Amino acid sequence: MATTRIANAHWEGPLMGGQGTVSLDSSKIGTYEVSWPSRAEEPNGRTSPEELIAAAHSTCYSMALSHGLAGAGTPPEKVDTKAEVTFQPGEGITGIHLTVRASVPGLAAADFEKAAQDAKANCPVSKALAGTKITLDAALV
Repeated sequence: MATTRIANAHWEGPLMGGQGTVSLDSSKIGTYEVSWPSRAEEPNGRTSPEELIAAAHSTCYSMALSHGLAGAGTPPEKVDTKAEVTFQPGEGITGIHLTVRASVPGLAAADFEKAAQDAKANCPVSKALAGTKITLDAALV
Protein backbone atom coordinates (compact mmCIF):
# COMPACT_ATOMS: atom_id res chain seq x y z
CA MET A 1 0.00 0.00 0.00
CA ALA A 2 1.36 3.42 -0.92
CA THR A 3 1.80 6.11 1.70
CA THR A 4 1.81 9.87 1.35
CA ARG A 5 3.57 12.21 3.77
CA ILE A 6 2.77 15.91 4.03
CA ALA A 7 4.83 18.98 4.88
CA ASN A 8 3.77 22.58 4.36
CA ALA A 9 5.90 25.67 3.87
CA HIS A 10 4.82 29.24 4.52
CA TRP A 11 6.98 32.16 3.32
CA GLU A 12 6.63 35.91 3.84
CA GLY A 13 8.57 38.64 2.04
CA PRO A 14 11.36 38.57 -0.52
CA LEU A 15 13.94 35.79 -0.63
CA MET A 16 16.80 37.74 0.94
CA GLY A 17 14.87 39.49 3.71
CA GLY A 18 11.94 37.17 4.14
CA GLN A 19 11.38 34.25 6.41
CA GLY A 20 9.07 31.35 6.79
CA THR A 21 8.22 28.07 8.41
CA VAL A 22 7.99 24.45 7.40
CA SER A 23 5.64 22.13 9.25
CA LEU A 24 5.86 18.35 9.33
CA ASP A 25 2.13 17.73 9.11
CA SER A 26 1.91 13.96 8.74
CA SER A 27 3.77 13.28 11.96
CA LYS A 28 2.72 16.52 13.65
CA ILE A 29 6.14 16.67 15.30
CA GLY A 30 6.79 20.31 14.71
CA THR A 31 7.03 23.53 12.79
CA TYR A 32 10.47 24.89 12.03
CA GLU A 33 11.67 28.35 11.00
CA VAL A 34 13.50 28.86 7.69
CA SER A 35 15.24 31.84 6.09
CA TRP A 36 17.72 32.59 3.33
CA PRO A 37 20.59 33.11 5.81
CA SER A 38 19.82 29.75 7.44
CA ARG A 39 20.17 28.19 4.00
CA ALA A 40 23.14 30.06 2.56
CA GLU A 41 25.06 31.08 5.70
CA GLU A 42 24.75 29.90 9.32
CA PRO A 43 21.67 28.02 10.60
CA ASN A 44 21.24 30.14 13.74
CA GLY A 45 18.52 27.88 15.09
CA ARG A 46 16.63 27.58 11.81
CA THR A 47 16.53 24.76 9.28
CA SER A 48 16.87 24.63 5.50
CA PRO A 49 15.69 22.46 2.62
CA GLU A 50 19.17 20.92 2.53
CA GLU A 51 19.05 19.92 6.20
CA LEU A 52 15.66 18.32 5.65
CA ILE A 53 17.04 16.44 2.64
CA ALA A 54 20.02 15.32 4.73
CA ALA A 55 17.66 14.00 7.41
CA ALA A 56 15.59 12.13 4.85
CA HIS A 57 18.60 10.70 3.04
CA SER A 58 20.50 9.53 6.13
CA THR A 59 17.39 7.82 7.48
CA CYS A 60 16.41 6.17 4.20
CA TYR A 61 19.96 5.00 3.55
CA SER A 62 20.27 3.45 7.03
CA MET A 63 16.98 1.63 6.55
CA ALA A 64 17.96 0.36 3.07
CA LEU A 65 21.37 -0.84 4.24
CA SER A 66 19.89 -2.57 7.28
CA HIS A 67 17.31 -4.28 5.09
CA GLY A 68 19.89 -5.43 2.54
CA LEU A 69 22.22 -6.78 5.20
CA ALA A 70 19.43 -8.66 6.98
CA GLY A 71 18.21 -10.09 3.67
CA ALA A 72 21.72 -11.44 3.03
CA GLY A 73 21.70 -13.19 6.39
CA THR A 74 23.96 -10.67 8.17
CA PRO A 75 21.68 -8.33 10.11
CA PRO A 76 23.50 -5.31 11.55
CA GLU A 77 23.75 -4.57 15.25
CA LYS A 78 23.76 -0.86 14.39
CA VAL A 79 24.00 1.49 11.43
CA ASP A 80 24.93 5.17 11.85
CA THR A 81 24.69 7.37 8.78
CA LYS A 82 25.55 11.05 8.37
CA ALA A 83 24.40 12.87 5.23
CA GLU A 84 26.08 16.14 4.24
CA VAL A 85 24.14 18.10 1.61
CA THR A 86 26.15 20.90 0.03
CA PHE A 87 24.30 23.99 -1.20
CA GLN A 88 26.05 26.59 -3.34
CA PRO A 89 24.07 29.83 -3.83
CA GLY A 90 23.59 30.42 -7.53
CA GLU A 91 24.17 26.74 -8.34
CA GLY A 92 21.93 24.81 -5.97
CA ILE A 93 22.65 21.48 -4.36
CA THR A 94 26.06 20.42 -5.63
CA GLY A 95 26.47 17.09 -3.85
CA ILE A 96 25.61 14.76 -1.03
CA HIS A 97 28.18 12.84 0.98
CA LEU A 98 27.08 9.85 3.04
CA THR A 99 29.26 8.54 5.86
CA VAL A 100 28.14 5.22 7.31
CA ARG A 101 29.60 3.26 10.18
CA ALA A 102 28.04 -0.08 11.03
CA SER A 103 28.54 -3.02 13.29
CA VAL A 104 27.79 -6.24 11.42
CA PRO A 105 29.15 -9.34 13.17
CA GLY A 106 30.79 -11.85 10.86
CA LEU A 107 30.71 -9.68 7.72
CA ALA A 108 33.88 -9.11 5.69
CA ALA A 109 34.78 -5.52 4.81
CA ALA A 110 34.47 -6.19 1.06
CA ASP A 111 30.98 -7.62 1.51
CA PHE A 112 30.00 -4.64 3.62
CA GLU A 113 31.27 -2.23 0.95
CA LYS A 114 29.18 -4.02 -1.67
CA ALA A 115 26.06 -3.83 0.51
CA ALA A 116 26.75 -0.17 1.30
CA GLN A 117 27.11 0.73 -2.38
CA ASP A 118 23.93 -1.19 -3.22
CA ALA A 119 22.00 0.72 -0.56
CA LYS A 120 23.36 4.02 -1.92
CA ALA A 121 22.16 3.14 -5.42
CA ASN A 122 18.79 1.76 -4.39
CA CYS A 123 17.41 3.57 -1.37
CA PRO A 124 14.30 5.49 -2.47
CA VAL A 125 15.74 8.89 -1.49
CA SER A 126 18.95 8.22 -3.46
CA LYS A 127 16.80 7.35 -6.45
CA ALA A 128 14.77 10.54 -6.02
CA LEU A 129 18.01 12.53 -5.92
CA ALA A 130 19.60 10.73 -8.88
CA GLY A 131 20.48 14.01 -10.59
CA THR A 132 22.81 14.89 -7.69
CA LYS A 133 26.32 13.50 -7.20
CA ILE A 134 26.20 11.19 -4.16
CA THR A 135 29.44 9.94 -2.61
CA LEU A 136 29.90 7.35 0.12
CA ASP A 137 32.40 6.58 2.87
CA ALA A 138 31.45 3.22 4.40
CA ALA A 139 33.25 1.27 7.10
CA LEU A 140 32.62 -1.40 9.67
CA VAL A 141 33.22 -0.55 13.32
